[in-house]
Amino acid sequence: MSTESKTVVEKLFGSKTRAKLLKLFFESPDKSFYVREITRVIEEQIHSVRRELLNLESIGVVKNETYDNKVYYAADMKHPYAHALVEIFSKKVVPTKDKDIKEGGWEEYVKPVKKFLAAVMLTNRIPGQEGIDLLIIGDDKTKKLTHWAEMVEKKVGKPLNYVIFSVEDFLYRKSVRDRFVMEILDMDVSELIDPDKIIKE
Repeated sequence: MSTESKTVVEKLFGSKTRAKLLKLFFESPDKSFYVREITRVIEEQIHSVRRELLNLESIGVVKNETYDNKVYYAADMKHPYAHALVEIFSKKVVPTKDKDIKEGGWEEYVKPVKKFLAAVMLTNRIPGQEGIDLLIIGDDKTKKLTHWAEMVEKKVGKPLNYVIFSVEDFLYRKSVRDRFVMEILDMDVSELIDPDKIIKE
């Protein structure tokens, strides 16, 4: 293990409050919590919770987003140790967006609809955040993409907010800076298949 890795591990488990926070976030990595809610759940003082949240953010295992004037904190599943932390702190296997679907890679997973699909984007939407989980662009006249999106939901094991655009409709909305499309494009991206750069130029 490198010196850098040792430092991160040492920081992760540096206090009782920090360990409680890690358990809270990685036991339920699909949930987000605001500070006063966290203090009630883990039964720690607010000043120590705030301090340790800053520490965990600096390491990169926790992220925050603001909604309705409240700051919500959640596990950052992009961190290289994220899935290991889920295994340590979770009592059950959590079906995340990335885990099952990405076993063969998204390129492999979209093969059944590849001739109908122009682009697809998976976002990191936090629970409670408005927006979509899956942006699908292509030819859905035969409902092939709709059925595929339903299969993705079953694979993930939970409902997804998804939207399907034709290429023409998406490009037009993008060109006029349609508010809904612009909000989607501003979201944090988990996976992107966009060979013709329809979504991202």
